[in-house]
Amino acid sequence: MVDGVATAWFNAPSLTEGAALAGHIVELSAEIVVDLRATGLRVRLDSDEHAEAVSAAARDLELAANPAVLQRLSLVFESATPPVVRRFWQRVLDYAPGEDGGLADPLRRDPAIRIRQSTEPRPLRNRIHLDVVRPAAAVGQASLGEASGPFGFCHTDPDGNEVDLVPGAVLSERTGTADWQAVFGAMACYRITSPRQQRDLAAAAAALADDTGFPLLVDLRPGLVIIDSGKDQWEEHAHGLKLDFTDLAENLQTAARELGATADPGLPRFAQLFLDAADVAAIRAFWAAALGYTHDQRAGVSDIYDPRRLDPVLVFQELDASETERRQQRNRIHFELAVPSDLAQTRLATIVAAGGRLLEESEDRWRVADPEGNEMVIVSGA
Repeated sequence: MVDGVATAWFNAPSLTEGAALAGHIVELSAEIVVDLRATGLRVRLDSDEHAEAVSAAARDLELAANPAVLQRLSLVFESATPPVVRRFWQRVLDYAPGEDGGLADPLRRDPAIRIRQSTEPRPLRNRIHLDVVRPAAAVGQASLGEASGPFGFCHTDPDGNEVDLVPGAVLSERTGTADWQAVFGAMACYRITSPRQQRDLAAAAAALADDTGFPLLVDLRPGLVIIDSGKDQWEEHAHGLKLDFTDLAENLQTAARELGATADPGLPRFAQLFLDAADVAAIRAFWAAALGYTHDQRAGVSDIYDPRRLDPVLVFQELDASETERRQQRNRIHFELAVPSDLAQTRLATIVAAGGRLLEESEDRWRVADPEGNEMVIVSGA
């Protein structure tokens, strides 16, 4: 159980072999969520009744489970006025109301937002903020008012928490990529009408990507297939392959249309998290260890990312060390990391060894802080 959902990861040597298991899974139930990657696939069940059948299908394909990589990162906002803050972020993200009074991504890709009541005054600028990229029309429809900031995209919620809401663009002027949006990555979202159509589109996308060696992200949702390059990966300097990604995008669009899938241009969304740090190198290293993330090796890029591209990218920017009060103010936003119950103590030990501090412990929950006071709560099991 991860964040209340029965979840498994199965290692696979290629997208094509992972897609074979995904094809079996979508025949079991249209509600099962599958995230297909070049190294395997994550499966989140709508009902425990399908767990045995999914595991049996994986064994038949000789794909082994690897629970050690399972986790789910979400955000917690502490606010004196939760309903007002909730309405702001619902417009920013186009999320749905969550069962806990927070907000949830209907596509089940980007991090959930939980909103907790708090009376603690925290008037200074937060050290954690967000970037959200959506199609230009969707950004306009959010109606957040006039933006500010150096790039003209920054908005603040009623508590002062910041988001850069950035309009995306078409991937290219080529008609063969008309289904694609550039939202810090290249993404196309296709509506499908049957499990067979979903299975066939996932298999076709996997085969086309494997032929080029590109580590495509293919997410299967009820009535939907999302095809994604991952942040920046459609750009040659990032993927490092002898490949023009727009050629691959064109082939993927052709395959989707031939199978009868219909693009939904309003759905693409990308969200990443920013941390301001006085010692960027140290804080970046801490969070890479704490989350099991990988350092982006490009010059001048401070990103760390989930090697399976399942949880959000974290970006670090320098905070003036003289801003003592801001550095000492407890953030209004913290992270919540759900892990399987038998891995919680191991993860806690990893975080402490990386320089984290255990602040508070209760049943199945541990609140920790990085060396500069940014907090995360580890949540065990459900």
